[in-house]
Amino acid sequence: MTDRYDAVLVGAGIMGATLAALLHELDPAMRLLMLERLDGPALESSAAANNAGTGHAANCELNYTPLQAGGSVATAKALAINGAFERSLEFWATLRERGDLDTPAFLNSVPHISFVWGQGDVAFLRQRHQQLSALPAFAGMEWSSDPAELAEWMPLVMQGRGASEPVAATRISRGTDVDFGSLTRLYLQDLQRSGALELRTGCEVNDLTRKSNGDWSVQLSGGERVQTPFVFLGAGGGALPLLQRSGIPEAKAFAGFPVSGQWLVCGDAELASQHLAKVYGKAKVGAPPMSVPHLDTRFINGERSLLFGPFAGFSTKFLKQGSLLDLPRSVRPGNLLPMLQVGAGNFSLVQYLINQLRQSPEERLEALQQFLPQAKASDWSLSVAGQRVQIIKNGAKGGQLQLGTEVVAAADGSLAALLGASPGASTAVTIMLEVLERCFASRLATPAWQEQLKALFPSWGGDVLSSRSRNTAVLGL
Repeated sequence: MTDRYDAVLVGAGIMGATLAALLHELDPAMRLLMLERLDGPALESSAAANNAGTGHAANCELNYTPLQAGGSVATAKALAINGAFERSLEFWATLRERGDLDTPAFLNSVPHISFVWGQGDVAFLRQRHQQLSALPAFAGMEWSSDPAELAEWMPLVMQGRGASEPVAATRISRGTDVDFGSLTRLYLQDLQRSGALELRTGCEVNDLTRKSNGDWSVQLSGGERVQTPFVFLGAGGGALPLLQRSGIPEAKAFAGFPVSGQWLVCGDAELASQHLAKVYGKAKVGAPPMSVPHLDTRFINGERSLLFGPFAGFSTKFLKQGSLLDLPRSVRPGNLLPMLQVGAGNFSLVQYLINQLRQSPEERLEALQQFLPQAKASDWSLSVAGQRVQIIKNGAKGGQLQLGTEVVAAADGSLAALLGASPGASTAVTIMLEVLERCFASRLATPAWQEQLKALFPSWGGDVLSSRSRNTAVLGL
């Protein structure tokens, strides 16, 4: 007899773990199965060493506020991302109040700084500050063009910098560094302890088949099958191939383009201890948003470290521990033309990747020295981080490259998949609430679920910013 579960979640990363936590909170009687192809949870994109670790709230990421033709900056995306991250903080604060989350294990307070040099970029940052600081979401944003004050904010960045060069920065002290690997494991430990979740590691999904009764039959490695009315594909870069195997019509519009990340990691603990901030710069003209350089204080497995990047690499794998055949196997008659259109229409991206692959150690050091003028090659080593798969979507204008995340769901809500990358993990709670809205709409509208959502999210139905002071106090930010 085939075992049956109320939901099967593929991929034991931050997305699947967040959805499992929400489902359990809304209906503790649900029987959940999580499947992970590796030997443990959070070993791919959710691992601390494989993701950016920034609590992306659009505090310092300049690509979220592009300059417009009239000289102002666009703020809509920054506001949306800021609200989405606040929703994550609100959920964590609720769990923390109940004693269910050990916040020091995954959340650290680290200021978020935007830093630029040169008259043109200083003018851009001033305009950005004027617009954002007038909004309640960014009311705490500080501005400075005083080298002495900037040296207090980021001493290593200002050491050895020429006094004649125009520089400026903005700072939000309520920034965070998030170890999403630790958070994933905390979620799953609580769910397994309650008996709500069965986690199977070293278990790969080979096929998905729709049955006549509407259930999905999920074939696992080893030949076993499980049955469920709902499947979530949250397997990072592995989600697209599984989505294609599902055969749902919605999958035909998508293809993927893999990009790997590399970081320079500081090996000098004393040097790393002198910098406590996430400092984001401005991408060069013509460079894609994914290339925004930043110098990050990171907490990985409880250890404080210092990273600079990202530098892009290329592999045809969709996962860091994937297959070189992932990209060619994803090509279908319906997505081949959109992929070719994206390649032809994004020459700057192709050129950027080629230049990154050609980069010498000396050129990477030169990029670092724009942030740390006194950086020495002997203190830094190159590390390969995670693999990301950017979305290629076929629309009215042909193939379009999308650099965010997107939920793809079957029309009847029986299956959902998450595609894409940044801001990703930081907005996991908001994204998984979207999955609930699209796949559990009838239950989400019931008084019981609405009451529970209000308990989890005190601002539910109102302005998420109304919970900010409570979140700050509970989480110690």
